[in-house]
Amino acid sequence: MKSILLREIKSFFGSPIGYLVIAIFLLLNGLFLWVFEGDFNILNSGYADLGPFFTLAPWILIFLIPAVTMRSFSDEKKQGTIELLLTKPLSVWQIVNGKFFGAFLLIIIALVPTLIYVYAIYGLGFPEGNIDMGSTIGSYFGLLFLIGGYTAIGIFTSTLSDNQIVAFILSVFLCFVFYFGFEGIASFAGEFSPVVANLGMDYHFKSISRGVIDTRDIIYFISIALLFLSLTVFKIKSLKW
Repeated sequence: MKSILLREIKSFFGSPIGYLVIAIFLLLNGLFLWVFEGDFNILNSGYADLGPFFTLAPWILIFLIPAVTMRSFSDEKKQGTIELLLTKPLSVWQIVNGKFFGAFLLIIIALVPTLIYVYAIYGLGFPEGNIDMGSTIGSYFGLLFLIGGYTAIGIFTSTLSDNQIVAFILSVFLCFVFYFGFEGIASFAGEFSPVVANLGMDYHFKSISRGVIDTRDIIYFISIALLFLSLTVFKIKSLKW
């Protein structure tokens, strides 16, 4: 698995992809949070709070993570290297996990520079340091789990087609459904609304963002990741045989 992970990281940073992903993520967040006028502008909100960032980031990641993962297996299938990959002395699970953690690590690298926002908000608070660190730390943990879920979905959709654009569109659609779709459906579910809303990532992300790490939320995100990674393994094995 380590060899696949290192290979993925090298391919990301051996081409403009890795740098482009990091630059786009930081640029979009920076513009919306500090430059553009609107609901996400922290300076105009009057509160030393990173809430706008944690509201905006999941939506940017819905498009950014599929852009990273769309080539994971679709490119291998298109170039005919998937058969060569499967002949390596690695299990299918190790190959899939290597691809998953490679993409996951790239997004984490893009997330790390945003910690400077915490420092900036800390200094802007009145009095200085007036920031809810519990909620901030919880929100970062929530983003990590959300990134894991998005990445697993993206890895799976990359096995469905050898066309990267198709894989990208499918991934964006599924990420959107799992993040926001269930909340939208819940508004029409009547007495079953809480149950339907519970199926969505947004509900569990907001729960973690309150600063209280609930094992139910952690189990939910781990289950989503394992579900789509298992589907990926199943799909790859069907190609193998």
